[in-house]
Amino acid sequence: MPDGTAEHASGKGSGDENFPVGSLLIAAPLRPHVHAFYRFARNADDVADAADLTPAEKLRRLDRMAAVLDGAAGSDAPAAASMRSSLQSSAIDPVHCHELLDAFRQDATKTRYADWGELMAYCRLSAAPVGRYLLDLHGESRDTWPASDALCAALQVINHLQDCAEDYKDLDRVYIPGDWMAEDGTGVQDLDRPAATPGLRRTLNRAVAATRPLVAQAQTLPGGVRDRGLRAESAVIVGLADRLLDRLGREDPLAKRVKLGPAAIALAAAGGILRSVLGARP
Repeated sequence: MPDGTAEHASGKGSGDENFPVGSLLIAAPLRPHVHAFYRFARNADDVADAADLTPAEKLRRLDRMAAVLDGAAGSDAPAAASMRSSLQSSAIDPVHCHELLDAFRQDATKTRYADWGELMAYCRLSAAPVGRYLLDLHGESRDTWPASDALCAALQVINHLQDCAEDYKDLDRVYIPGDWMAEDGTGVQDLDRPAATPGLRRTLNRAVAATRPLVAQAQTLPGGVRDRGLRAESAVIVGLADRLLDRLGREDPLAKRVKLGPAAIALAAAGGILRSVLGARP
């Protein structure tokens, strides 16, 4: 493969995310590793979402990133090469990166999800590895993984709900469970409307309700994390997820972008940091 062709950056960055990426709450020596992981995941995600690439070309590029991650020579996948160096110096298992690549391969070829269980299986590959990587990087117990998996899955579903219209119109990709849509008398075509129909609103409410237990389970995560900075960051993210989920229950993601304003973000951050300092669970 020629140099410069494997990765496919979209221009998106950490500022486009719902959560902090390598914030000052993370210990300074670890921040470069977090940023390397984010760049790797962001570039792979951009390959999977590229409208100008065929599914076969997306798979080829993702496979190339995997090869470079595992040690193949070449300058065509710099984010993968940087991630490989980070993994070597931090002694972290590359499994988390490979699971993310598996999720992006799925994105390249799969556009519908039959039910909630199928969506959760996707989140296990697309979201859970992020939290597991951060916990491993900080030397945390793997007893924290279930709560972290729940938080990451909740964040993934929240993002899917925020972007449900754009994902359908731009990528023909729908993460809302198909069986719920059928039961509620709606369908993917309703995602192309300027506002949610009553049937689609019922389905969105189902997704919000199904995500609430994940956020509840995630509330136990900060109390299980030893590192003070990571504990604070996880508490902040749990707070952000909780507030975003509340908004998605009240607002229409087809009519406007459902997001938190600066005041709500600051409140979630302050509350999370305070709870982590006090050693309490949110």
